[in-house]
Amino acid sequence: MFSGENGIGHRVDPLMLWSFEHLRGYTLRATDGTLGDVHDVLFDDTEWTVRYLVVDTGTWLSGRRALIIPAVLDRPDPERREFPVALTKEQVRNSPDIDTDKPVSREQETTLYGYYGWPNYWVMPAAEGAAVPPAAAAPESRIRAELERRVKEAEHADPHLRSAREVSGYYIEALDGDIGHVEDFLIDDNGWRIRYLVADTRNWLPGKQVILSPDWVLRIDWNERTVHVDHNREQIKNSPEYGPSTGVDQAFESQLYDYYGRRPYW
Repeated sequence: MFSGENGIGHRVDPLMLWSFEHLRGYTLRATDGTLGDVHDVLFDDTEWTVRYLVVDTGTWLSGRRALIIPAVLDRPDPERREFPVALTKEQVRNSPDIDTDKPVSREQETTLYGYYGWPNYWVMPAAEGAAVPPAAAAPESRIRAELERRVKEAEHADPHLRSAREVSGYYIEALDGDIGHVEDFLIDDNGWRIRYLVADTRNWLPGKQVILSPDWVLRIDWNERTVHVDHNREQIKNSPEYGPSTGVDQAFESQLYDYYGRRPYW
C-alpha cells in the first residue's frame, strides 16, 4: 500500500493504492475468527472497479472459496497483513456456494446480495445518471414501470466480472506492436477502482516497468489474452518509470498524465 500527498487539483484525500500482488495472501479476519486469505479479486471490466474479494477459506470450510464485497472490510493491519471483516464465520459458512473458477452470473450475484442484505451496485438508474422520465412528463406509474423494467434487465445482464489473477500475464499491445504483459494492478482504496495496470516490458525494455491507466485501454481480447492500449511503443518506452519500492504519489501521477497529454481523473 502506498500513500501520496495532498494538494494537486481538487483532490484532497491522500492517494492510497494497493498492489494486487501485495494484497494476495492478506488474512481476512471475521468478528469470530479467521475466514481465510485473499486469493483473487473480481473486477468489473467496464468500470474497472473491484466488486469482490475471493476468499480462500482453507480447511475450515473444506477448501471452499467465498465472495465478499470490499464494503465489509475495515482498515487493514499492514504489519500483520490482515483485514478485519464485518462478517461472522457462520454467515460465510451459510452463504450461497458460488464456483469462483467459473464466470459469476448476475443471478448468482443477486442471490448473494439478497442473502447478506447488501445494496446492489448494478441497479442505480438515477445515481448513475440514467435518463428517467421526469414527473412532469410521465405519470408515476410509468416511472415506476420504467424503473422495474431496468431492474429486470440488470438482473439478467452480463456482470462483466474478470479475475485479476487471470488477467495478470495478458499481453499488452500498443498501436504498433507488443510492449510486454500485465504484471500487476494498482487499486485505489477509495472506491476500489483499478487506477493503473503495471506493464512489465522486460522483453522489450529490459528491467523497466511502467503504469497505464485503464482509461487508455482500447479493448481487451479475452480469447487472445491481450490488452490493447492507445499509445505507441515509443511513447511507452519514454514514459515515467514505475518502481514498486517508491510507489505512486500525486507528483508522479501529474508527471505521468502531463507526459501523455491526458486529463487526470481527479
